[in-house]
Amino acid sequence: MNIYPDAYFKRVEDITIEFLNKNKIKALLLDVDNTLVDHTKTMTENVIKWAKDLKGQGVKLYILSNSNDKVKIEKIVEKLEIDYQLFAMKPLKRGFKKAQKELKEKNENIAIVGDQIFTDVIGGNRCHIYTILVDPIKEKDFWYTAWKRPIENKIKNKIKKHT
Repeated sequence: MNIYPDAYFKRVEDITIEFLNKNKIKALLLDVDNTLVDHTKTMTENVIKWAKDLKGQGVKLYILSNSNDKVKIEKIVEKLEIDYQLFAMKPLKRGFKKAQKELKEKNENIAIVGDQIFTDVIGGNRCHIYTILVDPIKEKDFWYTAWKRPIENKIKNKIKKHT
């Protein structure tokens, strides 16, 4: 099981079109909680602008979330004007495969962007898609995520030493 991402960025907004083109990425699967929105469900104007800029340059965006909060996700996809999948059950392959099929892209042209190693990175690696780890927007986490953060931070520190 590969727990290391292919790339690491502080925030989603740091992922540039140049980086995506260099790595032949045509579509991004986007995690929601603590990647696009904080625990209060707030998405910044910077994230909205970043998403619209990438879409304007031909990058396909797609929400792949483990959340089952349809109201929250629909507010986000309405702002970003993209498709989504709830209850993706990351790191299981099912959600990734469904997204790949809907995007009509090869795995080597898709990347997952998320703040969690144990869902986003491991799931993406299992499906042979490019994995991009970002720092959580806020340190406050839901209880089901908080216990994993110390382990993830050790892995991130190792990544930072090699970048």
